[in-house]
Amino acid sequence: MAKIIIFNNDTDRMETYYRGEAEPMPYNTNGTLKVREFRGSSKSNILWTTKRTMQSWNSQRYIYGGPIPVGFAFKRPYEGGHGNQSQHYAGTAFDVGQTLSNTQRNRLYNSAVNSGVWAFVEPKSLTPTWVHFDKRFRKTSLFNRRISITKKGKCK
Repeated sequence: MAKIIIFNNDTDRMETYYRGEAEPMPYNTNGTLKVREFRGSSKSNILWTTKRTMQSWNSQRYIYGGPIPVGFAFKRPYEGGHGNQSQHYAGTAFDVGQTLSNTQRNRLYNSAVNSGVWAFVEPKSLTPTWVHFDKRFRKTSLFNRRISITKKGKCK
């Protein structure tokens, strides 16, 4: 049983839910995101996210029109695997599509970019085998400048 803390953006209040691994996340439509999928590899018994993040997931799933395999969503900072300011630590990011074909992943990426529901969709050049999208609270420097990546993976 996981304790799930949701910030309800509409009421400015925190809400607490208790759900089993096979149950849908709070505010999830049609059971398209189970607690175990949102948790991913995190060992935490307490998870958190926002209502708007869950609503964005619902919209993305509807727009894409099929199952979206989730590799990573929630992470605690001490569990690592992401940068220091990762939106995964806030419970507002998804790394998805790792098991999809390139064609399916490209369709998912394009649907995420065109959906308008995410604050950020990471460029394909940085995520060649998955799609990252998140519901961050403010834009990052990636919004303000065009980046290009060298063959060694460095920004120029």
